[in-house]
Amino acid sequence: MIGSGIFMSPQFVLAYVGSPGASLVIWALSGVVAMFAALSYTELGTIISESGGDFIYILRIYGSCPAFFAAVTFILVVKPFSIAAMAISLAEYATAPFYSGCAPPQLVVKCVAAATILIVATVNVLNVRLAVRIQVVFLVAKVLTLTFIVIGGIVALTQGSAVIVENLKVENAFTGTQYSLSTLGMAFYQGLWSYAGWYNLNYVTEELKRPEVNLPRAVVIAISLVTGLYLLVNVSYLTVMTPKELMSSSAVAVTWGNKVLGSWGWIMSVAAALSAFGSLNGTFFSGGRVCFVAAREGQMPDILSMAHVHRLTPSPALIFTTVISLVVLIPGDFQSIVNFFSFTAWFFYAITLSGLLYLKIKKPELPRPYRVPIILPILVLIAAIFLVLAPIIDSPQIEYLYVTLFIFSGILIYIPFIHYKLCPGLLTKLTVYLQLFLEVAPVEKNL
Repeated sequence: MIGSGIFMSPQFVLAYVGSPGASLVIWALSGVVAMFAALSYTELGTIISESGGDFIYILRIYGSCPAFFAAVTFILVVKPFSIAAMAISLAEYATAPFYSGCAPPQLVVKCVAAATILIVATVNVLNVRLAVRIQVVFLVAKVLTLTFIVIGGIVALTQGSAVIVENLKVENAFTGTQYSLSTLGMAFYQGLWSYAGWYNLNYVTEELKRPEVNLPRAVVIAISLVTGLYLLVNVSYLTVMTPKELMSSSAVAVTWGNKVLGSWGWIMSVAAALSAFGSLNGTFFSGGRVCFVAAREGQMPDILSMAHVHRLTPSPALIFTTVISLVVLIPGDFQSIVNFFSFTAWFFYAITLSGLLYLKIKKPELPRPYRVPIILPILVLIAAIFLVLAPIIDSPQIEYLYVTLFIFSGILIYIPFIHYKLCPGLLTKLTVYLQLFLEVAPVEKNL
């Protein structure tokens, strides 16, 4: 649940909304949206108890064609963009101590990010149990890091920090706030990015015991704690940094560490990098399964639905996700990657939530061990529509048109290869070759 965004997004949220008070409101509202969205998805996860997240929900509710668009988008855009952004976050913090006083060169950042993606991919391909253990260890590292930042802020307050008084006193807290739809939308993109783990459990529903009990319990506890923690961390940042200092920082936790810890500020760089590594590992774990499930349902090449005969990991899907993530990494920067990820993801979240409303209204007889009040998915659907439209109403950018065209260009592949099931002989031969080379085989549905 705790992502790398809390170490990278605060400066962007503040830059978009323009004031410390408004930035804290964005962080709190992002937590509320994530909570409502996660609870809505929990009901879907108990109605459709299959792994695959949005893809499998859209497939079961709307059918093959919309599901194909979702599969292509999540496999080629949403998950790779998410992985690339987390890798860049890690690389920024890992290289920060070596470039004191200036931002690390982008070539160095990209190389470190690429190496990190390859390491995480290797771990997930070779041993899923090791990947899960790494996730637990680095979750502890993330919580300890954020707790340390909160404690550091409390200490600064007890010592009479004048900065926090200046930042959050009534007449200054909301001075300079930007109220345009595009800036608010972009601010929510950055804030919600930090809560992006709210949907990860729905990608591995088949692997959970008693999801009707454990999913909602995990959602409520996790998001409530994380929202409170994020607010305290942002207050801690504002305790020692002016808005100008925060917005100009490329690694806000390092800047905070330099001010609070002095020469030991590099510790925050290491801690933030370790935290980002854990987030990257968790995203990789769920991202490979999206590709795997889509292929298993006939929406992607068969080779991607196979698993290693000994390790039982979906290695072809993980390798494919790795390659796409590395390609995304080459031209992208953190801010633009997060914005395009959010625009695309919330487009399909809106489709999924409309599907939940359809099931609640038209098919109330379906067994659902867990129910949410209908007002929650309605509110999140409204928020999703706002998040898709806001960035393109005030100041439209051509890049969003490119993303939209890419999504709908999937029809050129769907009609011949999925609808009419054309299968070139070369693809069959390639599948057999890769199956032998990677030592993979078709698996039962409950893998």
